[in-house]
Amino acid sequence: MRGSSNGGNIMPRKKKPNDHGTGIPYHEVEALARVLLPEIQAFFESEEGQREFAEWKAQQEQDKVKQD
Repeated sequence: MRGSSNGGNIMPRKKKPNDHGTGIPYHEVEALARVLLPEIQAFFESEEGQREFAEWKAQQEQDKVKQD
């Protein structure tokens, strides 16, 4: 390659990690998810979680009616 500063060798581009703009490395997000997901699932499967979700859903409906 003419005019190449690296002697004609094509160097692969370093792949930029997709951190979705958080700045948190993907492996750390995945590790957190592995810890938190079972806890979140257990909460929403519990009576308390079901009750809170129903309350949240009702509030969302009320807010939607107010906006219309």
